[in-house]
Amino acid sequence: MKDISALRDQVVQLTKEVGKFILHEAANFDISNLEHKGLNNLVSYVDKEAEERLVAGLEKLLPEAGFITEEETKMEKGEEFNWIIDPLDGTTNFIHGLPVYSVSIALMQKDELVIGVVYDITRDECYHAVKGGGAFCNDRKISVSGAPSLADSLIATGFPYYSFDLMQKYLQVMGSFMQGCHGVRRLGSAALDLAYVACGKFEGYFEFNINSYDVAGGALLVQEAGGQVTDFRGGKNYVFGREICVSNNPKVQQEMLQLIEPFWKE
Repeated sequence: MKDISALRDQVVQLTKEVGKFILHEAANFDISNLEHKGLNNLVSYVDKEAEERLVAGLEKLLPEAGFITEEETKMEKGEEFNWIIDPLDGTTNFIHGLPVYSVSIALMQKDELVIGVVYDITRDECYHAVKGGGAFCNDRKISVSGAPSLADSLIATGFPYYSFDLMQKYLQVMGSFMQGCHGVRRLGSAALDLAYVACGKFEGYFEFNINSYDVAGGALLVQEAGGQVTDFRGGKNYVFGREICVSNNPKVQQEMLQLIEPFWKE
């Protein structure tokens, strides 16, 4: 594989180009141009076109890599490398004109994340990291917050919008967090939740029923910014395990997991 930092820089450039396309389409988007993949699971021509552009560009950068994509433009797994792509994370925000949405790209080598890029489109802030190289927002190095405990923390989460069988448990978990921290926020873009933990805007984030393409890029950002990333049981199955818990330090991570665990036993 070519130099990892050079590859990351090319991915950042491609991501920004696709982000400009998304922002241009946002100015004149017609909400009638929607498809429903399932209950409250929305997709537009913008998602699809953005993904096609990303796949075409990434194929040129690393031809041997496979793909895991939200809109299934290409879903051929590679033996060693795989791109994990969410072309428009926060589609519901996008179609309603709420300026909180992003592009998320990760590269996995075997079972390790080696590149993570999250582009905060409306703020023109590109978060990026390579494994072992730190995390950055545009050209500025970033790090997680120094808040020492959950009581000092602002926490992000996501609400289930389909598959509501665990909703009551989740509401109980949220109730515990609401009483134990500065507040709980729901932005509607998991990739941005993770990027904001990496740069210290949030101290933690947790969500279940989440997909690999929502979290893979941002998970590496948090790790490279000095944060913690696990599944709900403190394990490593957070990319494909459909649940993730992240924080700024081990103490906050443990406090978060202790709040989740009573409601999330097998």
